[in-house]
Amino acid sequence: MFETQNSIRNESLLHILELRHKVITGNLANTETPGYKVKSVAFEEELEKMITAGNGENVQLNRTNERHLPQTFGSGVIPYKIVEHSDTTMNNNRNNVDVDKEMANLAQNQLEYNYMIDRVSGHYSKYMKMFADLK
Repeated sequence: MFETQNSIRNESLLHILELRHKVITGNLANTETPGYKVKSVAFEEELEKMITAGNGENVQLNRTNERHLPQTFGSGVIPYKIVEHSDTTMNNNRNNVDVDKEMANLAQNQLEYNYMIDRVSGHYSKYMKMFADLK
């Protein structure tokens, strides 16, 4: 009842940003590990495809029988993948962790995460306020 395509997509993005935080901190933890290769979470291209395509939200469906359940397209879940970047080397030990870059990625990810927390909590706050007004 309270979930919409946008809220599901926003919650999925929130989970991906949490995973990205873990991957970045894992990269930072392995700064001195010989042969360690930086990992990242890639999802932006898939998210852009979903937004551009509208995720099937504009498709008009006709129910042939009123007893049939309405069909919905797409779950709103954003596909992602963890990518290992093995094409570069930063240190003599074949490690490619750039601490400054990872710290910048961590800061940007934190800003995006905070923004998405506001979006998701705002969605549910709207319903809480609506129910409080009904009392």
